[in-house]
Amino acid sequence: MARTRNEDGCRALRKSGRFLAGKPFPDRSGSYCAVVHSPYSRSVVAADAMVYDIKWIIPKLRNPSRLWNIASSITFAAVGIFSKIIMEWLNKTTVYNKHIIGRALDLRPKNVPLITVSNHHSCFDDPGIWATLDFRHGIDRRKIRWSLAAQDICFTNVWHSYFFMLGKCIPVVRGDGVYQEAVDFCIERLACGEWVHVFPEGKVNMLKEEMRLKWGVGRLILESPVTPIVIPICHLGMDQVLPNEPPYMLKMGKKVTMNYGEPIDFTDLLAELRASKASEMEARKAITDRIQEELSRLKAITEKLHAKL
Repeated sequence: MARTRNEDGCRALRKSGRFLAGKPFPDRSGSYCAVVHSPYSRSVVAADAMVYDIKWIIPKLRNPSRLWNIASSITFAAVGIFSKIIMEWLNKTTVYNKHIIGRALDLRPKNVPLITVSNHHSCFDDPGIWATLDFRHGIDRRKIRWSLAAQDICFTNVWHSYFFMLGKCIPVVRGDGVYQEAVDFCIERLACGEWVHVFPEGKVNMLKEEMRLKWGVGRLILESPVTPIVIPICHLGMDQVLPNEPPYMLKMGKKVTMNYGEPIDFTDLLAELRASKASEMEARKAITDRIQEELSRLKAITEKLHAKL
């Protein structure tokens, strides 16, 4: 399987040892990808012997073999077909503004990264959300998203770990803050012009209450070498397809609404933060607050659309 020029560039930079130092406002003039080392970066160190050690996972994701990429493509095809059957054949899914994500996947420049953010109502949100993409997008390993996934749920043993790794999931340790290896790795992917999806609520929001979003997404936008396209997504009904209570079985005949919002432009906000010499914490908060405002606005619109079904 041939690698793209972007993939070759990423591989060359990894081998050369060049890296991007974590800083609040990196130089955005060039297009490059790098290995990010924040001063506080760490993997989980299991105090409890029952916690699965994930230290090997991200280094392996950084250096995939050709065989790995083939296995990953097969994984996306299998999961994509299964999820499409669930979402579009066995349930009624209505998608609004799908052209927004399609345009971002097809037309953005190769060096411009993409970040999507959405609410989190069910363990089936990912892959359920992406089952509504055009088939060519949903099974393309090179175009499909990277996604942060909870270490204590998805990466509990070697078999689960390999499955989620092949699905381009990155183990995030909840409670370890914004300076951890998973976030560093996401910045590396953004530096290569790739797509990262984030559930900024940080957990399945079973009560669907207003929650303060985690600031990790703020760091991703702040430290991305090129300002990313940021697309908000709101979905309703996914917790009916896969309920959050036992027996945790997929359902049929449920109604799901998906709504893509217009991309959020952070150019002016980032310029203001630089001009005011805001601290890293202040900048991350301001960026995350803007995302929260857009998701809240999109949620109100989506609830009205969902009520009409």
